[in-house]
Amino acid sequence: MSISRTELRPGYNISRVIKGGWQLAGGHGTFDRQKAVDDMLTFVDRGITTFDCADIYTGVEAMIGDAVKELRQRESGPVEELIQVHTKLVPDLDKLTSIRHEDIEAIIDRSLKRLNLDQLHLVQFFWWDLSLGDPLASLDVLKKLKAKGKIRHLGCTNWNESAMQPFVDDDFDMVSAQVQYSLLDKRPAGDFSHWCENANIQILCYGVLAGGFLTARWLGQPDPGFSFENRSLIKYRLIIEDFGGWDLFQSLLQVLDSIGKEHNVPLSAVATSYMMAQPQVAATIIGARTADNIDETLASFEVSLTAANLAAIEAVTAQAKGPRGSVYELESDRNGPHGRIMKYNLNTPK
Repeated sequence: MSISRTELRPGYNISRVIKGGWQLAGGHGTFDRQKAVDDMLTFVDRGITTFDCADIYTGVEAMIGDAVKELRQRESGPVEELIQVHTKLVPDLDKLTSIRHEDIEAIIDRSLKRLNLDQLHLVQFFWWDLSLGDPLASLDVLKKLKAKGKIRHLGCTNWNESAMQPFVDDDFDMVSAQVQYSLLDKRPAGDFSHWCENANIQILCYGVLAGGFLTARWLGQPDPGFSFENRSLIKYRLIIEDFGGWDLFQSLLQVLDSIGKEHNVPLSAVATSYMMAQPQVAATIIGARTADNIDETLASFEVSLTAANLAAIEAVTAQAKGPRGSVYELESDRNGPHGRIMKYNLNTPK
């Protein structure tokens, strides 16, 4: 099987499916840490060589760093050419008005140490509230760290066009924008995608499988409500409600399942394949603690959706009531249901 890859910038290519790391962070239940690390090597061996994490995903950078260490022990070539690690820099909300340049560099140095890397492949910048502090000054620090060789590429996450424009105007070579984008959440489609194309920014999609909701596990299941121990499931159950509720969600699963049977792939592979075909989408991020379902993930490269398949999917998504607004607009309301489940101060060095 050929695993599709794409260039974010000349000389830097990534797998079009990225292994996500949020579900390995705190608030997502218990798991076997060593198995999670070992299975990262399985992803690399199977062709999914790009990993997504963040400084605020508690423990995840260190786990990827352990996998990098194991890769170095078994491989003769430079690990930096075998694996691509995308992390994020997310200063605490409470620190935005007081964060210093040396604090920004300390966070980057900490990520380098945790990940066992000499250079971060991609740092995705986020600032909880652009009306607080001086995000452009922090950007200048990142650009200097890029010039020093600590960072290879810069991107951003969870910003819409108006939020990104000042950074583009300030010569921020933003190679990517990581945003929530799926069959349940099409806010990045249209204007946002066109803006990214004009700005030479490629889209990295998270939430593609809605924390596992867009899988066969939930097909035909009754509405579970909103009580979950897993923060990811709470988040995406809210998105399902915005989409149009449980019944419409089940209609979408039924269509995806029918198309999957036609192509002999799981319905999750259909959902992922659809997103990889969207304009300006470079890659999809699939949250996976282990490699237990890697064959299901890889099946997304085996399916080529027909015009009839696309029409059937879009006949359901056309009935969606939302989510409405621009990229991350709902989530940026800290008093709303989406904002209340977020944790805003996870980056202060412990």
